[in-house]
Amino acid sequence: MSRKPVPAQSGERSRVEVTFDKPQLLPQLFGEYDSNILALEERLGVYIHARGQRVVIEGSAEAVAHAREVLTELQTRVIRGEAIDTGLIEAVIAMSDEPTFAGIMRADPEGSGPPPSVMIRTRKKTIVPRSVAQTHYMQDLISNDLIFALGPAGTGKTYLAVAQAVAQLITGNVQRLILSRPAVEAGERLGFLPGDMKEKVDPYLRPIYDALYDCLPAEQVERRIASGEIEIAPIAFMRGRTLADAFVILDEAQNTTPSQMKMFLTRFGANSRMVVCGDPNQTDLPGGSNASGLNDAVRRLEGLEGIAISRFTAADVVRHPLVGRIVYAYEGPDA
Repeated sequence: MSRKPVPAQSGERSRVEVTFDKPQLLPQLFGEYDSNILALEERLGVYIHARGQRVVIEGSAEAVAHAREVLTELQTRVIRGEAIDTGLIEAVIAMSDEPTFAGIMRADPEGSGPPPSVMIRTRKKTIVPRSVAQTHYMQDLISNDLIFALGPAGTGKTYLAVAQAVAQLITGNVQRLILSRPAVEAGERLGFLPGDMKEKVDPYLRPIYDALYDCLPAEQVERRIASGEIEIAPIAFMRGRTLADAFVILDEAQNTTPSQMKMFLTRFGANSRMVVCGDPNQTDLPGGSNASGLNDAVRRLEGLEGIAISRFTAADVVRHPLVGRIVYAYEGPDA
């Protein structure tokens, strides 16, 4: 590594060494051409270099302490088998700013138990939180029967719900997954799209398919869809049914009307769990958010026992960091 040191932030100059018990994992931690370390240096204003199994961090005392915490957490993620990328680095940095970071990422409040306390295991991967809001959301997915997940795109609302649903199906806690969303057009009518009904609505359900294929091998997804264990359908197909022994997800719920939302929520059956995902600020219905069944339901149901509401903001976006800044530009106080 021949990089020049990054200028330290204001404050007393500091230097610490972090020893890694598994130096063979350092290439994964550092990234190709040290890209992960470069990202950390730029974000935190420190200089990082390796000496065998030791990593030296230099900069202001405050920045070095922050970088050490972030680097240690990233090391833990590598040992768990997670891939380190820019999104994860940004998420860990954001979580390290929270006063409850250590307690959230460990099994007990004192921070002495094995991390992490919340995770989702699927056939293809083990998923852990990438933000504080995701941590609380994943806890809600375990402990509540009806969960509303509200916030902008890129915060993991639908992805984590699908992952939890897959995990519940794999373990036999539910017998089927029912994944739905309203087929609301944005300037294009279903009737003018080619194909039968399935081909017409599949584009609207593509994000759900993508999440499924990320959690299950493709052949299992196809087999379970063919057998009826996994059902993907527009919300209109839910009318008149009772959904028992099922994990039910409604995506893009901001595009339901109040009557549609009432119909959907009252499909609740024995041994079922429902997750309702949506962005209240992205309603495509005539009349905007005032016509949204999601906003109406949250107003009526918030505070009822057994119902959890997880709220995400632009700060919780776990896609490219630019996505969070774009969301903030559109929805922030100066928008």
